[in-house]
Amino acid sequence: MTRNYDSTYMAARSVAETVEAHFAHHVSVASEQGMLNLAKQPPAYYIEAMIDAAFWASLRKEEGRSPRISIAFLAPDQVSKALLFESRQPLTPLVLTKLAPGVERPGIHLGVWYDEDGLFVWGTTIKLPNFCFVLDVSEPGLLVIKHRRMCGFGKYSNVAVLKGDQIKVVDESCVQSLDCPPIVKALLDLSSFVNHSVNVLIQLAVSMRAHGQGGILLVVPAGSTEWKHSVIQPMQYAVNPPFTGLAEMVWKEGIDRSESVWQSMLNKEVDNIGGLTAIDGATVLNDQHELIAFGAKVGIAKTSIRIERVALIEPIVGGEADTVHPGKIGGTRHLSAAQFVHDQHDAIALVASQDGVFTIFSWSPLANIVQAHRIDTLLL
Repeated sequence: MTRNYDSTYMAARSVAETVEAHFAHHVSVASEQGMLNLAKQPPAYYIEAMIDAAFWASLRKEEGRSPRISIAFLAPDQVSKALLFESRQPLTPLVLTKLAPGVERPGIHLGVWYDEDGLFVWGTTIKLPNFCFVLDVSEPGLLVIKHRRMCGFGKYSNVAVLKGDQIKVVDESCVQSLDCPPIVKALLDLSSFVNHSVNVLIQLAVSMRAHGQGGILLVVPAGSTEWKHSVIQPMQYAVNPPFTGLAEMVWKEGIDRSESVWQSMLNKEVDNIGGLTAIDGATVLNDQHELIAFGAKVGIAKTSIRIERVALIEPIVGGEADTVHPGKIGGTRHLSAAQFVHDQHDAIALVASQDGVFTIFSWSPLANIVQAHRIDTLLL
């Protein structure tokens, strides 16, 4: 393959050098810190070629189904127990489309590497080295560039999202704000290792978004009852005693969190709570991950006033903060969540819309305003 790959999907060329710089920076920093098992970073011309092939594959169909593919850039000898094809397959939209039905389940990646003739597909793997370049085909025309977290558990860190001719590059500098909530910092991967408690909130956000029915998750301080002043009483679906299934999995001592058995059990508990958010009203969880209620109706505390403005922030390059009325962000869920955080400064609210938009509301003591971080770009 020549270094001047002639892509026909223009967004591929537009974003390739930016993505190359991202991986070069992070791999270099990780290497200086003594991190092991680091992936080799792809050059821009290979990034462009992989995006181009994946995009055109995403618009094809195999037996009436659109492909869902995860491509990982790594040599076959960088992982153990890989599934190796006897004959290398060229990286083309046709090959990707044909292979897609067998690799569409989460956690399976098509391994892509190169020789003097260009890029080829060598097999599949369920294991990846740190900071491995991954390109997901999520739906027709929607591609997500991401990498594996250093801690090896939880959702991958997104680098860029391409949808048709739209390109959104994640802006990691947003975490420099002192008021940036921990869950947003974790999604932006400022730290190599993510607190397990925060990581579980990320998993809950992914689960909420996945059921597609919209929902609110309120996270309140353990031991506090102040939040009840912002919820209409009595609550129809209060949980007493609090349900501790998820909490026990998160805080259990002596567990190897890289073990697939533990991760599978945790995912079931996460989906158990995430599913409740589809019920009309808000699901209430304390910061120890104990379930307190679901289907709760948010009201305005007697000592409060109706919220009129929030700071809307999307952590992408070129996305500037804007002060808007909370009703302009979304529907009644967003308005209720913003009001709750306005009245309960020590709580956060996670809101999923039916169309996939996801927002985290938190209080900014520095700006004295509710922040609304739109993070669906980070959750894809």
